[in-house]
Amino acid sequence: MSKQLYSAEEVAEQLGLHVRTVRGYLRDGRLRAVRIGKQYRVTREDLEAFVGAPVVDPPEVGRRRHVDVSSVVEIDAVSPETAHRISTLLTAVRSHPAEQPLRVTTLYDEERARMKVVVIGGPADTRQLLEYLQAVLES
Repeated sequence: MSKQLYSAEEVAEQLGLHVRTVRGYLRDGRLRAVRIGKQYRVTREDLEAFVGAPVVDPPEVGRRRHVDVSSVVEIDAVSPETAHRISTLLTAVRSHPAEQPLRVTTLYDEERARMKVVVIGGPADTRQLLEYLQAVLES
């Protein structure tokens, strides 16, 4: 089955009508459709017959899907030297070309010897940065 089928919502968008209006046309039989389960499907040919002209599909939006990962890493019992080493490493890693921008913030509380690392970026780049962090902490 290679026929183009449109939902009531897609027909409404194509015609610039409210979806309730299109559903009324479908129920009244003014716009031919096939009922599949509880939903109507309109073929391209039936839609063209209804409007009296060829139907042109809207162009695909030229956007790519964007995925960000937000990670907060809390590290206890960190000396100031280790905290500085981690901050330097993460700054260096962040400056390398990445698939998506990678944002890294480090905070160090010397009184509590606690460090927080906040990472926001693409999944692959975030994973790589966290692996670097783990390697530094294990050394």
